[in-house]
Amino acid sequence: MDGFDRLNGYRPEKPALAVLVSGVASMGLEILAGRMIAPEFGSSIYTWGSIIGVFLAALSLGYARGGRRAPRHARISTLQTLLLWTTVYVAFLLFAGEFLIRQSGTLPIPARYSSLVPVTVLFGPPTYLLGFISPYAAELSTAESTGEASGRVYALGTIGSIGGAFGTTYVLIPTLSIDWIGLFFGGILLFTAAWLAWPDRSLRSVLRIALVVALLIGAVVAPSFGMVLSGNTVYETQTAYQDLRVADQDGVRTLYLDGVSHSALDLSDPDRHVFTYTRYFHLPLLYTEDVENVLFIGGGGFTGPKIFADRYDVDVDVVEIDPAVVSAAEEYFGLEPGPNLSVHTMDGRQYLRETDTEYDVIILDAYRRDTVPFHLTTTEFFDLAGDRLDSDGVLLANIISAPSGPGADFFRAEYRTMETSFADVTAFRTAKPGVVQNIEILATTQSHSLTTEELRERAETRPIGYELDDALDRRIDTVRTDDVPILRDNDAPVDALLDPMLGQRYVVESGASGSPTNETMSTAAP
Repeated sequence: MDGFDRLNGYRPEKPALAVLVSGVASMGLEILAGRMIAPEFGSSIYTWGSIIGVFLAALSLGYARGGRRAPRHARISTLQTLLLWTTVYVAFLLFAGEFLIRQSGTLPIPARYSSLVPVTVLFGPPTYLLGFISPYAAELSTAESTGEASGRVYALGTIGSIGGAFGTTYVLIPTLSIDWIGLFFGGILLFTAAWLAWPDRSLRSVLRIALVVALLIGAVVAPSFGMVLSGNTVYETQTAYQDLRVADQDGVRTLYLDGVSHSALDLSDPDRHVFTYTRYFHLPLLYTEDVENVLFIGGGGFTGPKIFADRYDVDVDVVEIDPAVVSAAEEYFGLEPGPNLSVHTMDGRQYLRETDTEYDVIILDAYRRDTVPFHLTTTEFFDLAGDRLDSDGVLLANIISAPSGPGADFFRAEYRTMETSFADVTAFRTAKPGVVQNIEILATTQSHSLTTEELRERAETRPIGYELDDALDRRIDTVRTDDVPILRDNDAPVDALLDPMLGQRYVVESGASGSPTNETMSTAAP
């Protein structure tokens, strides 16, 4: 055979298949790593930088080590052994990955570097082993020159990586759970190892493969070691954007996205705002009257939009980028789109560009504690949002930050940015000062700034239906903005602004919303 990439009765040569599969597995595991790490460490630029860096480093070490060993050790049986050990490690990360990731979060490491530990431990070794495949395959090649052999190896490995990237992104993650995705990659590695062993039917070869099969299946069937979940899981899936889970606990149904609670529904009292900050969504009604059209950017469990549609005589549009979130809200949170509640599955900024509807209130609820879509934070975005408001319209942005001290950089930069687009901007904290929490920044097109007393008078006379006195008590009087940037499309250092918050407690107050005398409980998301 002239070159290992040719076919013999439609059967690819063994080293070629090993290279192709190693490319598929390495890139697929890299994308899978992002999904496994995100619930504990988020999906910020630091997390993805760690993942990409570790995978490149592990592959480079494998290439270098494999290249030195190839002249003496490159054999088909060695390729099989490498694939089997990689499969064993895939089984290990499926079984113990959840536990190790959670334990890594407790290590005394600066927050921006903390994801390096679990990524290195869980994904470094299998990627390192896969790095041996290409130099061994080049050594086994029957190509006439070193350059030809190397070129074929590079091409096959890259083709495999392309297939792994697209297949994982567009097929596996939207349809399978993490365990089943891991089983898929372990399975193709195992199948390739068995193919390399064929036609060797010795007892040793059969037992090796059978043992790895048992380990891989056992890792998927057995409960994940150390797995801790809040509540009784009602539904769970991997979407194109995030890990989604719906859980019930103590009569409250909660939507978790990448392990963080994003929406909650009191099953016995659907009109109650479980989280305090969602009650602040009614603050815009103190600033404007005769509200007819309301836009929510970000749906979550749709509890806020549903309450607006049911309680007030308004038309509500909701823009939610993840169709799986919409489906979960319909199935588990009672979302029923109708004449006065419309759902648009698309990006929020894209919707604002395309719509010609003029809104009285826009509620921006699309930020996460660790990952913020920067294109929804810039002065260009807020200029666009302002153009879609009527003459006395109000925009409320629900952000996660500290109101002062360490961790307040993002809040202060967003506040300053909104001041460039709106005539009046004010903010309300939702928990005690000094902690990372939800902060509601309210911006209006009106030049007159309402005093807290004026807002109290309106709260007493307008039929809002929710107590807002505690919200008004938490109005932030002054915000220092002279040392933070204005966020623009070509310069929005959002990740750097979020960085000081990493590792701090995120406090979400929850409790009854109808009376300020009710006791409030503080819960912290890690």
